[in-house]
Amino acid sequence: MADYGICELSVVPVRKQPSDKSEMINQLLFGDLLIIEESQGNWYLIRTSHDNYEGWTDSKQVTIIGKEEYIEIGKSETYYINTISNYVTDNNYRKLSIVLGSKLPNYNNGSFSFEEKNYSINNNTVTKTMDPDLSILETAKKYLGAPYLWGGRSPYGIDCSGYVQLVFGMHGISLPRDAYLQVESGSTIDFIDEAKTGDLAYFDNEEQQIIHVGILLDNKKIIHASGEVRIDNIDHQGIYNEQLKKYTHKLRIIKRILD
Repeated sequence: MADYGICELSVVPVRKQPSDKSEMINQLLFGDLLIIEESQGNWYLIRTSHDNYEGWTDSKQVTIIGKEEYIEIGKSETYYINTISNYVTDNNYRKLSIVLGSKLPNYNNGSFSFEEKNYSINNNTVTKTMDPDLSILETAKKYLGAPYLWGGRSPYGIDCSGYVQLVFGMHGISLPRDAYLQVESGSTIDFIDEAKTGDLAYFDNEEQQIIHVGILLDNKKIIHASGEVRIDNIDHQGIYNEQLKKYTHKLRIIKRILD
């Protein structure tokens, strides 16, 4: 029988195998819900609730919660921290820095709680799930300059698909974790000239495997995680990096997620 958990730390690595030496394939952020499917020594095989993504975490970095609380949190309205980072303080006066995109379970006017712990946070740094038509690019631009990190999901290290998933997730749109799965969502746009703000552009390698994704600012500019979260030019060939004076990614397909 599966156990249920929540991430109660700022950022937790999720690894491919149950070892600190194994590559990081994902990260948990504060407030992420998860299901524990298996244990092996000091490691849990977990599945994140928002996207069913599997990986291994150190059991010391996961807080076990009951099924009823897991369901209650999952059903409640989602609130996010909307600044690069901020502090939350618990009822033991422990001060914890959390990052953009972290969830605040059972949030109500500057406080939230779970697992019999109460937290407080500056109310001005909290936003509930946002309308995607209003400010999705504003959210995307908050990550500008964030360094690229394989498996990363924070402003201090993020990969291309984790970046897109987080930005859209904060606006109530669920996408899979990896780019090759994300590309199955939405409707196809046939020509770059028809692309609109918020469309997703996908890029492939010589084997025609989807390896990269970014968010279109319009039909000439794209914001994406490549070395860092940056804005580059795009045309029917792909992404052109002005600093390098060359194309860095070959365009495969454009998908429209927003109506």
